Amino acid sequence: MEAVTIAGGGLAGSEAAWQLAVRGFPVNLYEMRPARSTPAHKTDRLAELVCSNSLKSNTPGAAAWLLKEELRRAGSLLMKLAGECAVPGGAALVVDRERFSESVTRALGEHPLVTIRREELGEIPSDGLVLIATGPLTSDALARCLQSLTGSENLAFYDAISPIVDAETLNHDRLFPASRYGKGGGDDYLNCPLNKEEYQTFYDALRSAEKVQAHEFEDLNYFEACLPIEELARRGYDTPRFGPMKPVGLADPRTGDEPFAVVQLRAENLRFSSYNLVGFQNHLKFPEQARILRMIPGLENAEFLRFGQMHRNTYINAPRVLEADLSLRAAPHVFIAGQLSGVEGYVECIATGFLAGVALAQQVAGAVFTPPPRTTALGSLIHYTSHADPGNYQPANISFDLLAPLENPPRAIARDRRARRARQCERALADLQLWIQTLCANSIVPRVEITGTVGNGA
Repeated sequence: MEAVTIAGGGLAGSEAAWQLAVRGFPVNLYEMRPARSTPAHKTDRLAELVCSNSLKSNTPGAAAWLLKEELRRAGSLLMKLAGECAVPGGAALVVDRERFSESVTRALGEHPLVTIRREELGEIPSDGLVLIATGPLTSDALARCLQSLTGSENLAFYDAISPIVDAETLNHDRLFPASRYGKGGGDDYLNCPLNKEEYQTFYDALRSAEKVQAHEFEDLNYFEACLPIEELARRGYDTPRFGPMKPVGLADPRTGDEPFAVVQLRAENLRFSSYNLVGFQNHLKFPEQARILRMIPGLENAEFLRFGQMHRNTYINAPRVLEADLSLRAAPHVFIAGQLSGVEGYVECIATGFLAGVALAQQVAGAVFTPPPRTTALGSLIHYTSHADPGNYQPANISFDLLAPLENPPRAIARDRRARRARQCERALADLQLWIQTLCANSIVPRVEITGTVGNGA
């Protein structure tokens, strides 16, 4: 049996490789690291998280939770391992990034049907099934191949990475532990409170900070859901205070009052040896970051393990070139998944990898791929990539806006947003179960159980 070729060992490529392998189909997984690195990656491990270590809300009833729950029920490897690598994160699913990537690398490396090739796939094969999941930093050579196949230009915007601080250098006398509204563990975050004068000083410094200059070929078209902190400051005095620095639901136990503004720190691992500055992605020069971030109470002597930075994110105009099974209309043997397909977010990338893996498995088996129902989060996400307006296509996170609305709901539910969304979740999970049963009827089901194990961590 000819192996399926997968380019890219990130979240989408790793999930797709697993879905094929557990169904009995061989895979050649190309990952160019460590032979060739990228500006964003730090290791050679598969499924490395290069930005935040949060997979967003894990609160039942939220759209982000629904997508994760559907993947868990459908047999996603990465969602299983994310749960095993979780660290405290309030209402969010937050993972120890090193432990997570180690466990994914181990699970795929030990599977007899997965061959990991540590080299760059410089061109798209003309025959055999191929999945391109090379992510936001797709090489120029592969991007040119995609342009040749699709006949359209790739689009690009810039994603931002948040700084990470060494826990031992924090001044805990200035911090207080708490989660917003006491959710999750109640004290899963460390909070840096700022009074009005401290915020003004910090805001002024952000406005005058020296940024990294973009190259002439770079068009800084930021994704609105992930704006750098200095861009938020540029948009107005109160903009950061209504964004990542909002104090709502975070009363300082020493005063009993909400601060004027707050910077939240989230644990990077179970050892609590480092913390991520939540929402503080930026494009400032490193010396400027150190100077300005140390103005935050509690960070006066902070040592930064990683500074914030920006990196290119390339994606295709999916509704113009992709079918509902994530294959290219112009080259049906080529599939696209992950951020390259125009979805945004870790779990969304895992979802497209899962769906591409299932679709490829069905094609190898001679079956016809039927997407998950439009009523599900998985179905809504893949519907967006193939049916959105191609004239104004933007990367999307899962949201209730993407899900199909309820048909003729009772008046009480129609008027109650929380009840309406709860009903949408119930319907989605019920419809997903029927879709999974259809896969079983077509014999496109995993032939072995998930065997990925979690190591002791670093």
